[in-house]
Amino acid sequence: MLTPLLAGLGLGFSLIVAIGAQNLFVLRQGIRREHVALVAAICAVSDAMLIALGVSGIGLVLQTVPWLIEVVRWAGALFLLAYAALAARRAWRPSADAVEVVVADSPSVSSSPVTTGTRVLPVVLTCLALTWLNPHVYLDTVFLLGSVANTHGDGRWLFAAGAMVASVAWFFGLAFGARHLGRWLSTPRAWRILDGAIAIVMVAIAIGLLLPH
Repeated sequence: MLTPLLAGLGLGFSLIVAIGAQNLFVLRQGIRREHVALVAAICAVSDAMLIALGVSGIGLVLQTVPWLIEVVRWAGALFLLAYAALAARRAWRPSADAVEVVVADSPSVSSSPVTTGTRVLPVVLTCLALTWLNPHVYLDTVFLLGSVANTHGDGRWLFAAGAMVASVAWFFGLAFGARHLGRWLSTPRAWRILDGAIAIVMVAIAIGLLLPH
């Protein structure tokens, strides 16, 4: 009975461990120590919902309405370009709260937030958009993973459970592990380089979405 579980765990990790808009956002929030658990939870729960949709057969139904994926593709590309513009702006003219970093090894300070903090709602909305407006999420998680899961017959939900475990482990590991990078990002210049790299990757992903497939 462990075979579908391990298969789901392996495929889940192989699909999720990649440089993408969602992972970059989780990484940045983890480094800044802003709403880390909330961001990781949103990503993990969203993944679980998408996996469940795929395994339940919704993915096969969605294949009959390809225009829906086109809508998501364009909406996702436009959002990524807007997010890239914001990252580029931070890289060009960083705000005070974007570069204030607390680097300390003592337990009493290690739990302190890296920045002065941001409101929860913009972070939640950005995280949801980067997750649900990404057409690759539907292609990989709903269609591909759902199709493979259904090849396991009665073990498909065990396969889905393995993929969900991979998602939870990855997002929480990435979010909370990222804080250890803070010592290398203790200067405004380092943050400007990071935001510049994020902007470039976001633009590249957006262009990839808009190019003919």
